[in-house]
Amino acid sequence: MKEVLFNFIKRRVISPWWILLIDLAIVSNSFLLTFVLWLGFKDNTYSIWEFVLMDFWVVFVYALAYLITDSYRGVIRHSNYSEFKTLLIACFSAFITIICIGYLMQYYGIPWWQIPMQVVVFHFLLTAVFSFSFRILVKETYTYLTKKPSNVNTLIYGAGDMGQITLEAIRNDKNNRFQVISFIDDNPAKWNKSVHSIPVKSWDKVKNNSNIKNIKVVVLAINDISITRKKEITSDCLKIGWKLKVMPTVANWVNGISNTNQIRDIRIEDILGRKEIKLNLKRISTGLEGKIIMVTGAAGSIGSEIVRNLLRFPVKKILLIDIAESALYNLQQELLLSYNDVPFELILVDYTNSYKMRKIFEEHRPQIVYNAAAYKHVPIIENNPYEAIRVNIGGVKLMADLSVEFGVEKFVMISTDKAVNPTNVMGASKRLCEIYIQSLVQRSDVETSFITTRFGNVLGSNGSVIPLFKKQITLGGPITVTDPEITRFFMTIPEACQLVLEAGFIGNGGEIFVFDMGEPVKILELAEGMIQLAGLKSGVDIDIKITGLRPGEKLYEELIADKEDNLPTHNEKIMIARNQQFDYITINEAISELLKMKDIEDDWLLVARIKDIIPEYISNNSNYSVLDKSN
Repeated sequence: MKEVLFNFIKRRVISPWWILLIDLAIVSNSFLLTFVLWLGFKDNTYSIWEFVLMDFWVVFVYALAYLITDSYRGVIRHSNYSEFKTLLIACFSAFITIICIGYLMQYYGIPWWQIPMQVVVFHFLLTAVFSFSFRILVKETYTYLTKKPSNVNTLIYGAGDMGQITLEAIRNDKNNRFQVISFIDDNPAKWNKSVHSIPVKSWDKVKNNSNIKNIKVVVLAINDISITRKKEITSDCLKIGWKLKVMPTVANWVNGISNTNQIRDIRIEDILGRKEIKLNLKRISTGLEGKIIMVTGAAGSIGSEIVRNLLRFPVKKILLIDIAESALYNLQQELLLSYNDVPFELILVDYTNSYKMRKIFEEHRPQIVYNAAAYKHVPIIENNPYEAIRVNIGGVKLMADLSVEFGVEKFVMISTDKAVNPTNVMGASKRLCEIYIQSLVQRSDVETSFITTRFGNVLGSNGSVIPLFKKQITLGGPITVTDPEITRFFMTIPEACQLVLEAGFIGNGGEIFVFDMGEPVKILELAEGMIQLAGLKSGVDIDIKITGLRPGEKLYEELIADKEDNLPTHNEKIMIARNQQFDYITINEAISELLKMKDIEDDWLLVARIKDIIPEYISNNSNYSVLDKSN
């Protein structure tokens, strides 16, 4: 029977005019009921003609109110709060109008509008109740007929606003399989109470209760939960065998809509991040206001996130520089959907091309440059030193020199922890970039403020270990880990890029800003955690294969070099690496010679030149180890 009714109504929507007629029928019958009840307590007698006339004028006034407010045009089966509010406004407007007309008719002595005040008031209440009830009945009937049976017993962790939004999304989604059994909350004041008829319990009571219904899923729906607490909940769910999911915060909803499609599996990034970064938005906004900004490597994971962050501020124009055509196009489409009121320009160009880049500087005159373009894959660059010199070193030197020549106010370079005591060509190339930037500051004629930011691995960035592990898990394994003891620092892309913006407006120039990366993470433990979060078992469902360190790879990354120490800033997550000074003439000659010889000498001679400039560059697990001075 349910299936027959569903097939009957699923493609039928009641015409608005039928809804208006039903609403007016409710008005008329409510008036009749109210009048009959009122007459039962009074001795007054009214003729049928007087009653019909009063009923006609009441229905006429309500009809005008409904037509003016369009309260009848909603799709009844999808009625929501705003439509109920519109209906109430219409009823109340008609109620006030009838009272006002009644006083006027009484003043002028017109007998056929002498509707008793008690009748007017109770009629308004009955009309509102019956009209609301009609819509609720249709809505609930449709929900009953269309809703699929829910068979996944679910807990919502968080009984606050986000938890209630999650419950509403689940209840409104006809295709969801979640059956909410209970809310969980850490606030004892909410325990043993109910929210929307759902009981609220403590986490400890639920997880230790063997008699609780067969829970399958826990949905984490809290805005301000700490990472530590999130890790504890994740660990508990993994031990018990519950699937943990997350309801993103409002800012991360797709199209600004809450529904069960937003509820996603918890990711390793969710428990590796740290508490929210508090930026000095006023300082950043003042520094960026009305500025023309250039971002190199704009289509990459770091560059594109910098662009997204910049668009939060009142910039004048953003130049998106990249050589990756498809990635640049994808970024353009994203920005057009979200930020089409902010002028930005895509420029497809190799940023090591001096002729083209000079033309771009001449035409656009950027005032702030964020240099995120670079090669960064250690094993690949270890086998291609030429490209590290051409792109990483040559590109940064060209951009820095043009910035000085064209009076750029601020130049922010993205570096890496692999530049600290480098053991590979990629890290050494980034260290040379840092040295050149610092040497430029020593020139008295340079007015550009040069800033270097240094941080470790970025979760989810192109080439990050996280996407690799996800793909390996999807394919059934094995997950490849180079060494059981290898550790890395991790930071999310938004964290890194927000701190880049902050660092750009802290110092006076020449500083290397080091980001607080938190505690180092063992890659082996990371792999095991990702297997668990996927609902699988390490060694049973997915194997972990130890492959050995790759050429140039370190077991442990560092953020501070041997000759550096940290100085604090006003932001606890950003420190200044106190560094040695470099003579510009010496460094410029060495790097210029290196760039000139890259097209003449082979890889061995080029790497030897880099080692001469950077004494602390000692190759690890690499063929170039034979070039080290200690050998």
